Amino acid sequence: MSSNKTVGALLENGEANRPAIRATEGRASLSFAGLRELAASTVARLNSLGIGRNDRVAIVLPNGPDMATAFLAIATGATTAPLNPAYRLEEFEFYLADLKARALVLAKGVDTPARAAAEKLGITILELVPGTAAGAFILEGGTPGTAAHPGPAEPDDVALVLHTSGTTARPKIVPLTQTNVTASARHIATTLALSPADTCLNVMPLFHIHGLIAAVLSSIGSGGAAICTPGF
Repeated sequence: MSSNKTVGALLENGEANRPAIRATEGRASLSFAGLRELAASTVARLNSLGIGRNDRVAIVLPNGPDMATAFLAIATGATTAPLNPAYRLEEFEFYLADLKARALVLAKGVDTPARAAAEKLGITILELVPGTAAGAFILEGGTPGTAAHPGPAEPDDVALVLHTSGTTARPKIVPLTQTNVTASARHIATTLALSPADTCLNVMPLFHIHGLIAAVLSSIGSGGAAICTPGF
């Protein structure tokens, strides 16, 4: 795990047939082989829509396996920007505009003010359609385009952008590179002595750094599994 400096490289650590993502509502587990295939197909899909490395893709999904895999898969070839699904319309308008998001990923058919905000701002909406395995999905929507920087992310590319809380001033964007997030995952895995035999039961919000990196990415990067609950 010490040489893995991209999210895509971390996904290679798990044995193909071992479960990577598990759910609590009866869906079958998604294996590491399935997760790697999902990441590759998602990057190819984004590239076909003109979205590539360092292009920002906002994600508004509830906690669960689809949110976890959307983060992992999109981060292998673009910049993820997870947002709190509980935001109000004006908050979504602010965050999406501030991010200059190229696209917004939403669960298909879900009514959320994020949809209206994206439509107002002219941001492409991609609808996530779940598959039978936990976290498996396809993305519908968008128009064909040519990505300026296609293919898998490189170590210096930005993997994740989050806003500060804004308690003392206007919220500011904090970019975290592929090297940043994978280093954090490695340090956590080392400290906790995580291994392929371990499973993480995640109840942390997956629009927050703790849930995304300390729970999901560190577990997956160690070759273990993550059970992604709807919340606590």
